[in-house]
Amino acid sequence: MLLAAVVVVVAAAVVITTRGGNSHPPTVASKETSPGLVRKETAPSPAATETSPPLATVRGVIGSEKKAFFEDPKVIEAFADEGMRVEVDPAGSRQIATSIDLKRYDFAFPSSAPAADRIQRQSKVSAKYTPFSSPMAIATFLPIAKLLDRAGVVKKAGSGKKPGVRTFDFARYLDLVARGVQWDQLDKNTAYRVRKNILVSTTDPRSSNSAAMYLAVASYVANGHAIVQGTAAEENVLPTVSQLFLGQGYTDNTSEGPFEEYLSVGMGPTPLVWIYEAQFLEAVARGRTKPGMVLMYPSPTVLSKHTLVPLNADGDRVGRLLSTDPELQRLAAEHGFRSGDAARFAKVAADHDVPVPPDLIDVVDTPSYDTLERLLGKVAKSYR
Repeated sequence: MLLAAVVVVVAAAVVITTRGGNSHPPTVASKETSPGLVRKETAPSPAATETSPPLATVRGVIGSEKKAFFEDPKVIEAFADEGMRVEVDPAGSRQIATSIDLKRYDFAFPSSAPAADRIQRQSKVSAKYTPFSSPMAIATFLPIAKLLDRAGVVKKAGSGKKPGVRTFDFARYLDLVARGVQWDQLDKNTAYRVRKNILVSTTDPRSSNSAAMYLAVASYVANGHAIVQGTAAEENVLPTVSQLFLGQGYTDNTSEGPFEEYLSVGMGPTPLVWIYEAQFLEAVARGRTKPGMVLMYPSPTVLSKHTLVPLNADGDRVGRLLSTDPELQRLAAEHGFRSGDAARFAKVAADHDVPVPPDLIDVVDTPSYDTLERLLGKVAKSYR
């Protein structure tokens, strides 16, 4: 008597990955489409069962500072509960807007509104989502903060043993840079006697949004605390902002690079690092910071609005979920991002003893996209 055949049931795997491939799964048409967007769904596998339907694979290109969020197993599970497997490739936000082939993706998720605006124009997409944001900040070390406090650049709110919010006076900083002041020339400097110019480490302005945000703040202050408008103003601030970048030497393409060096190497090469606030909070939450690592807020600062541009209906669904799903919003706060619920973010910061400003007051707008691009282009020419 012949034995009955064995039926093997294969369950669909649930993962979110960062990868460089450009292949898409087989797709079938969907009856549910949004105006101007085309939705695709993964074709049912012969091995799939009614109780384990296949997940629709959705691919996006994102600013590198959001990589850990999309790799979080809880985020993976939240998307899987909605029937999606989200795959992301990290890149510099300006790269996403200028040189990445977006035809490979269902959504683009740069770290700034100007970059998203350009993507919208190029892709002829009107929809966009801003599920969370993060102000720009400076990661440093307690000895450096105290040294700059004596130099009149850094101020700390509050008093006593409990740490307060530290602010970094950008105008005083630009004055030090303009005069070519070096670290070992600061009065009573016994903590960091290094013969090199006082400069904040950034990413490459030719590819990264965080460097563009640094230029936005610097140009605003250099322009007499006014947003740069017009050719005359651009030419007037160019020598100042170029000096901030050219004096650094090599710079990374994404914000992940300099912050990883800050975390792993210490204050030797990078005493001051321009970052997203969310990066520092996330590192503290994951136990990656060391005693003496502190956060400062430039005065003024600029708000980086993480803006998702859907390139089809599947990307649109990701944007809507990130903006409205309570679990994904909660997880975004755990990764240090600010969303519509200020109390949730404040609790995360308080739970990890990171002093943050509850309300962002000293925030400036970025120049128009075209002005910012012209300034970045002129700075890029200075490298040559």
